[in-house]
Amino acid sequence: MNNSRRKFLQYGFLSSSIFLFDGCNLFGITTPYATIKVLQNDLVPQAKILGINTISYMHLVFKHSKISDGDKKFLKNGVKWLNEEAYKLYKREYVKLTKHQREKLLEIVAKTSWGESFLYDIMSYTFEAMLGDPIYGGNNKEAGWKWLKFQGGLPHPKKVYI
Repeated sequence: MNNSRRKFLQYGFLSSSIFLFDGCNLFGITTPYATIKVLQNDLVPQAKILGINTISYMHLVFKHSKISDGDKKFLKNGVKWLNEEAYKLYKREYVKLTKHQREKLLEIVAKTSWGESFLYDIMSYTFEAMLGDPIYGGNNKEAGWKWLKFQGGLPHPKKVYI
């Protein structure tokens, strides 16, 4: 597979559509990008306050060769399942719910085996974005480090290692 096709497929994950069904009926179409961005802000609101570019970091995650295709598929399925649960409860997609509705939904989802694992993974990647070296695109201007009064390791990487 040539490099341009590989990059297209890798970047296509976060921009690709996920069709949402309630049984046999299509109720919506969303993208992993849209859902994960709102979810990250809901789970770790400090990231948004600090200006951490969590979704940019997720682009790196989805193209990283050391993250298995199974893990990437689980994240995509988690987005689908979260939206399906939102529809069951509120008849709307996750990103269209009110903050209170999303909080209630996350309390319910966190009690399921898939939900607990999915939310754990999203939170882990969000914290990586907040606390990783700024070269990886999440921790803009070392905002996460400054928040924790942490001095990053030296020397800083000169290039992204993926």
